[in-house]
Amino acid sequence: MSLTGTPFFLTSIALLIVAVVLPLAVWSRIAGPRLVRTVARLLMLVFAQITAITVVFVLVNNANNLYDTWGDLLGTDSHVEAAKDLGPDGMGGQQIKNRPKQLQRFRPADDARMGAGVTMTDLRGRISGVLGEVYVWLPPQYNDPAYRNKKFPVVELLPGYPGSSKAWFGSLHVGEQLGPLMQRGAIKPFILVAPRTNILTGADTGCVNIPGKVNADSWLTVDVRQMIVDNFRAGDKPDSWALAGYSAGAHCATKLALSHPDRYRAAVAMSGYNDPALEPDSLAGKDPKLRIESNPMHILKSANAAGRPPRTALYVSGAAGDGYQAGIGLRQLAKRPTTVTVQQISALAGGHTTAVWRQQVPEIFRWFGTQLRG
Repeated sequence: MSLTGTPFFLTSIALLIVAVVLPLAVWSRIAGPRLVRTVARLLMLVFAQITAITVVFVLVNNANNLYDTWGDLLGTDSHVEAAKDLGPDGMGGQQIKNRPKQLQRFRPADDARMGAGVTMTDLRGRISGVLGEVYVWLPPQYNDPAYRNKKFPVVELLPGYPGSSKAWFGSLHVGEQLGPLMQRGAIKPFILVAPRTNILTGADTGCVNIPGKVNADSWLTVDVRQMIVDNFRAGDKPDSWALAGYSAGAHCATKLALSHPDRYRAAVAMSGYNDPALEPDSLAGKDPKLRIESNPMHILKSANAAGRPPRTALYVSGAAGDGYQAGIGLRQLAKRPTTVTVQQISALAGGHTTAVWRQQVPEIFRWFGTQLRG
């Protein structure tokens, strides 16, 4: 049973009702020695406490899409089948475009709270060795005969840590917000893609490749990207691709866009950070070498020093002490053709929460409309 599904929520409510009603009904009727009566009553109280805590957890989890499955919560699932050394380009010497298309079967999303039009597939990464679900939402124009020969730009959506691949649809309501705006032409149409990012037990991958452990970078920037190109009318040039993330996902979006200007043109980072060590469970943050190499400021400095500032557009938003300074630091380093737009969010807006990021969805996609083309 999914942790974010309606059945589990209703089950937890039913158990809480039982936990409240049961003591009222049988408290004075329990028979037997005093010790037995005491233990029985204590168990009823413990059961009531557990069910109450469970309901609170379910409400918080449903609101923020932190854990999708029991395996994610308990740390028993790993989605890594292999983690070969793929080299600096994350391709392992392979040319994925020369391989047969990886055609996938898509089914309706397994959680109705994600809204209409969201489909999902289970993808086996041919390069990364990662196996995980990928959610896809197509814009209203996709099936319009007038657009039958048009390719669409794509935005990959990354959650925080811990975070479910359902979060952008289930908590930020990205499809429900953008559908009507795209329909009436207020925002350009995009294909939205939400891949699993929680792929390693009990750790934030930092969206890096670590031989022998995980190839999270290649999963997101090679396997997922190519699968979308293989299965949909999606542009395959950098000008057609972008990333958007919040919290740990914001760090990933910035890091991946700057690292791969040959794959992405733009990225949005909401309430993120540059130093991966700011996430205690980050694998990149715990490795001294990776901590430096995966810091977007280091990536940008190195590219500038080599005389190759990336043709990347960044939009960074955040409150003081929660992403704003990270954006300022990148803007100070940016040299054309790199551009960095920084938007300060009021400290009174609501903190580090999905409610704050949800409100920014229309604005960031209007910005994407100025950066991407099909």
